[in-house]
Amino acid sequence: MESNTTVQEQVKAKYGSAARAVAQSGSVLACCDPGLRCCDPITTNLYSADEKGRIPEKASLGCGNPTALIELHPGETVLDLGSGGGIDVLLSAQRVGPTGKAFGLDMTEEMLALARENQRQAGVNNVEFLKGEIENIPLPDGSVDVIISNCVINLSADKDRVLSEAFRVLKPGGRFAVSDVVTRGSVPDQVRQSMQLWVGCIAGALEENEYVDKLVKAGFGAVSVEPTRMYNVEDARQFLTNSGVDVDAIAAEVDGKFMSAFLRATKPAEACCTGVGCCAV
Repeated sequence: MESNTTVQEQVKAKYGSAARAVAQSGSVLACCDPGLRCCDPITTNLYSADEKGRIPEKASLGCGNPTALIELHPGETVLDLGSGGGIDVLLSAQRVGPTGKAFGLDMTEEMLALARENQRQAGVNNVEFLKGEIENIPLPDGSVDVIISNCVINLSADKDRVLSEAFRVLKPGGRFAVSDVVTRGSVPDQVRQSMQLWVGCIAGALEENEYVDKLVKAGFGAVSVEPTRMYNVEDARQFLTNSGVDVDAIAAEVDGKFMSAFLRATKPAEACCTGVGCCAV
């Protein structure tokens, strides 16, 4: 297994390159972009025509639409982990209104530049894009009402740290509502070992029960997983073939194993602490 640093460097390089390509070409950035080694079914028909009409065309898509996961209220503060081109930050900012705020966190300069340009074009003022890592969120304890994320947490090599940080920055009673790629059951080792697939949203995906366990360990309650899209072997063929994986040889092992899911959880209203594993749920 590659080190955490190597994974992060690979992810940063790949998504920085993708952001530059979008800025230069004017095309739409999506997790399914062939250059990112993800599959088209992950991003198809996730955003309504109305939502797409309220954001610039260059804003990025992911494996789900986390803004559809949870009700946002005027005046709330929202944080998007791994905000990319900024679609979910801009949509969230519009929903929380001028008395609320939406933060976007990304570690890639090119993505931040793209997101800020999208913000300028959208004319949305209650938004701030921050540079940083989702493993080390640059916000104070208890400063956020809602955390969202769109097909990003699976890219981290230290998911326990990500979830611990999410718990820390949420206010008591705060909500965690993310879209992510998860697995159901075991996944072939050759898929797990592919750095290219890790960068492309697949190899780093957690098994759904393991994801739940990690959320509980971080201190969250009311944890739930809602599958939104299951991928069959033909879907898998699209994101495995060009990565050196013999899809026909492992067809039975990947069929129905990957899925996009909504993951929801809540920080207890009376949280006893912010450390990993120290709160009873």
